[in-house]
Amino acid sequence: MKIDKSKNTRREFLRGAAVTAASVTVAATVSKTASASDTMNTTGSGYQKTKHVKTYYETARF
Repeated sequence: MKIDKSKNTRREFLRGAAVTAASVTVAATVSKTASASDTMNTTGSGYQKTKHVKTYYETARF
């Protein structure tokens, strides 16, 4: 009896799909991390009390 190995089995398909999904997730995470550090403003003076921060303090009662 000859076994035809050219056809993919269901198990091989699911394994390939899982590997592909994992690699896409890693690639998306790495690209987001890299782009976030590129856009970070490092020349600022640090903490700034903006309208948004003041509104938060008022609602949090600080």
